Amino acid sequence: MIKTNFKRKKYRGRFAPSPSGELHFGSLLAAMASYTDARHNKGDWLLRIDDIDQARVINNSDKHILSTLEHCGFEWDESITYQSQYLEHYQEALERLNQTELTYPCTCSRKQIKEMSENMDIKNGIYPGTCRNKNKHNIPKNTYAIRLKVPVEQFSFNDHIQGDYSQNLAQDVGDFVVYRRDNVFSYQLSVVVDDFQSKISHIVRGYDLLDSTPKQMYLQQLLDYPKPQYAHIPLAVTQDNLKLSKLSHAKKVTGNLETLVLAAQFLGQKVPDSKDFDNKDDFWQYLVTYWDINKVPRMEKQIIMV
Repeated sequence: MIKTNFKRKKYRGRFAPSPSGELHFGSLLAAMASYTDARHNKGDWLLRIDDIDQARVINNSDKHILSTLEHCGFEWDESITYQSQYLEHYQEALERLNQTELTYPCTCSRKQIKEMSENMDIKNGIYPGTCRNKNKHNIPKNTYAIRLKVPVEQFSFNDHIQGDYSQNLAQDVGDFVVYRRDNVFSYQLSVVVDDFQSKISHIVRGYDLLDSTPKQMYLQQLLDYPKPQYAHIPLAVTQDNLKLSKLSHAKKVTGNLETLVLAAQFLGQKVPDSKDFDNKDDFWQYLVTYWDINKVPRMEKQIIMV
């Protein structure tokens, strides 16, 4: 449901699920952490459906996600946005990157990149820059991706949960894709543009996206966008060390009070037992009032039984 009477504040957070399945506990954690931090700081909380990769979209899963969020008691500000409605924004950003002469066409397949990395003994399968000097005008359309040249430069930031984090893009990442050969804008580019367009000031999300942050900071620098503040919560994993996700067939969230309390406890918050709350509104009022992001565990992952 859209909360229309919430006065805009400086703090603007967001939750951006992909419509590739129903809401599971891992996604609930990201929603709860971002929502509660925004409300605790008297800020706005926006909802965006990251559906730019249409091949991964499951019909009506966005409706299931929204319905579950409503059932859990989440209230968002402003209209829900869909990435698929803003392709012109990503195209404009890509054209700006092209003007920097830092982009180039890449015809390498994932298999080729893996083989080249192994043969050249490059760590973590980092792209070795094979196509750096290619000109897209000499290559047939739809046969190449567009990569962005990265500098030998350290990108560092202080994560509000995980602390100091640093990454040398050239040594740790390599030139990365901003436009895929199947004509889809990359996650890295689209999310940076979306957050800028929505004036997002604070991003609270899962630890699995921590190592994407320096790439996004580099894009923000090139596009002259302000840098949001970041906080990455630990991932919820099974006893077999599997991340709770759609790929691991994590169960759909029911949205009951017991599950909300469990999620808050996972996030390090001291909350009473579910039976001590009269209803979900009572729970949310308590959690928003006493929320302390500094109590969220400073770790990559922790086991959860759901």
